[in-house]
Amino acid sequence: MPERILVIDDELDMLTLLRMIIEDNTDYEVETTNNPSEALRMLTEKPYDLVITDLKMPGLDGIELFDELKDINPEIPVIILTAYGSLETAEEATKKGVADFITKPFRKDAILLTIKRVLELARVKRENIELKKKLDEVSH
Repeated sequence: MPERILVIDDELDMLTLLRMIIEDNTDYEVETTNNPSEALRMLTEKPYDLVITDLKMPGLDGIELFDELKDINPEIPVIILTAYGSLETAEEATKKGVADFITKPFRKDAILLTIKRVLELARVKRENIELKKKLDEVSH
């Protein structure tokens, strides 16, 4: 089953571009929304393996969205995209647990590599958690 990615950006052109880049170069399933509140609803209805969100959006910004989605699924990795890359914001985001922070404009190969790396890391983390559970069961 292909991994599922939810992309959130208030710019429809950016959503179209990201969907095209990811779907044309990977086997990941991509869903998009330009509404952060809708994204939170979508995350409660279906499992996703990765969230890619813009930082600056009306309503909820990317950091606020990250905080709320961690209540829904604390394990889901998040990549934040921004045209306003500041060191302070990147530091705040990584301290909170954001998987990566990418500034726009980005190169196609850079975003694909970041997505692959973040998904692989999340996969290894899940496998380690499952193995630890099995080991705990065997030792008790």
